[in-house]
Amino acid sequence: MARKHFLSLKDWSREEIEGLFDLAAGMKADPTAWAEALKGQSLAMIFQKPSTRTRVSFEVGMFQLGGQALFLGANDIQLHRGETVGDTAAVLSRYVDGIMARVFAHQDVLDLARHGTVPVINGLSDLLHPCQALADYFTLRERRGPLAGLKMAYVGDGNNVAHALMFGAVKLGCAISVACPPGYGPNKLIFKSTAREAQKLGSPKPEVTNDPMAAVAAADVVYTDVWASMGQEAEQQKRAEAFQGFRVTPEMMAAARPEAVFMHCLPAHRGEEGDAAVMDGPQSMVYDEAENRLHVQKAVLYTLMGGAS
Repeated sequence: MARKHFLSLKDWSREEIEGLFDLAAGMKADPTAWAEALKGQSLAMIFQKPSTRTRVSFEVGMFQLGGQALFLGANDIQLHRGETVGDTAAVLSRYVDGIMARVFAHQDVLDLARHGTVPVINGLSDLLHPCQALADYFTLRERRGPLAGLKMAYVGDGNNVAHALMFGAVKLGCAISVACPPGYGPNKLIFKSTAREAQKLGSPKPEVTNDPMAAVAAADVVYTDVWASMGQEAEQQKRAEAFQGFRVTPEMMAAARPEAVFMHCLPAHRGEEGDAAVMDGPQSMVYDEAENRLHVQKAVLYTLMGGAS
């Protein structure tokens, strides 16, 4: 497989994504077998936004693969403080074997990939969160087996997680229905792009609705996320009013299939986007998703940083 970046699931084929799943499953089952897979390699981790799961999973993942990870916070490097993204990418490429970036503007991730000479991983941008979606679908595959034909209902803000889940759905043959209040739906260009991908691949076309109960009908998965993402804290009250009726409750879960599972990328606000009874109930897979960030990202790191090239 040719070395490439991991910026969006749109860039990866179904076969490649399934290959990452198979690799992650093997790493999860026998982590010691991969203890020197990236021995001597370094990953630069750029964080413009704080994180629990992204930082810990990538740092531990590199350690478990025999390499090292360097945390570069917003105040630790000169990015956007007089140095261009291009210069940062070019310089870091002289030091490290890969770059992971958790940023505000998606363009920063694209520029790191364009100007650098090492693989770049999108750890999160305002537009996409492909690492999270990869972990989500891997977790769902662990629970349900083959993914093609399953239906996911996403209830909440049409944000970066929703966008990544839409790309993952069309790549893997899942149906996805995204329910958002008016004015809070997915990016229109993302929707058009996923619709074109679905047509090309023969997958169900993503649906967008303002009716959460219609979205969850006959769903195998009910997924939600916080109503106000990082950088949107000033809109918290306005969004709380707009999202009335979009909280995932036991009654909403009952409208899905009897065997349906609940997913949330965390961090969560119990009582807002989801009831505690759902979040902490038997249908919830939130901690499995969080754990699997480690395993799928190890598969991505190994694939990009020389192990499977």
